[in-house]
Amino acid sequence: MDRDGIFFDFGRTLRRGTNDVVQTLVVDYGDGFEAFSNSILQVLVQLEAFLRWLHPVVVIAIVGIVAFAASRKAFLSVMMMVALYIVGCLGLWNQAMQTIAIMLVSILISVVIGIPVGVLIARSPAMRTLINPVLDLMQTIPSFVYLIPAVMLFGLGKVPAILATVIYAVPPLIRLTDLGIRHVDPDSVEAARAFGATRGQILRGVQLPLALPSIMQGINQTTMMALAMVVIASMIGARGIGETVLLGLQRNDPGRGLLGGIAIVILAIIFDRISQAYGARLQQHRTATR
Repeated sequence: MDRDGIFFDFGRTLRRGTNDVVQTLVVDYGDGFEAFSNSILQVLVQLEAFLRWLHPVVVIAIVGIVAFAASRKAFLSVMMMVALYIVGCLGLWNQAMQTIAIMLVSILISVVIGIPVGVLIARSPAMRTLINPVLDLMQTIPSFVYLIPAVMLFGLGKVPAILATVIYAVPPLIRLTDLGIRHVDPDSVEAARAFGATRGQILRGVQLPLALPSIMQGINQTTMMALAMVVIASMIGARGIGETVLLGLQRNDPGRGLLGGIAIVILAIIFDRISQAYGARLQQHRTATR
């Protein structure tokens, strides 16, 4: 007896069904996907062109100012400026600007999606029960899998890379926004309600400000996960530093791959230290005002 004969051929059914759905989306809604893709691409191209147009000294100075504003520490600001200068010394300045542009757009989309969804599931246990399995699925599916439907719907290039990055990176922001709002001091919420504040006013004036350190931690995690997608996204034409690493692998050039890897690590340190410093400062301010 054929041992494979005991299994129902669900894989073939699922594969055909998925292909039919994607084909229907492409045929019936292709114009809408193209318009959506063009709108994201336009923002990305303009941002990338602006970053590459700026003189490197200006970009390095901006990073230093942002680091100081986030941490109020001159040492951290100087270190972040030196780190970004090293990226230029590696000969990867333009690729770094491409990567930063992709990351900024991806993070912006993740924030626009993640914070409202996190607020929604924090205020609705039923929605949390419904959405949590979806978040689990998004975090456990290999990141390569996200590229397949993205490429089918939007073709090769930077837009599918951004969308795959958002899918991969947004779950931590949703979860930490939900956690932060649910852990807001109930006495603060009750006090606001006693003064006649509406649910919207309580959310904007009490819950979101008090949950901001947790939300910033979610943004930090989202940023790190977005940066982790840099190399994978380069496989479908995202370019940037990830392309340098990919070329190093394809051409058996470990030196090129090492340069790209170092640059990615430096960018990760810059984004992580700035966002962590801002989150820590918010946490200190929250503790001091209690």
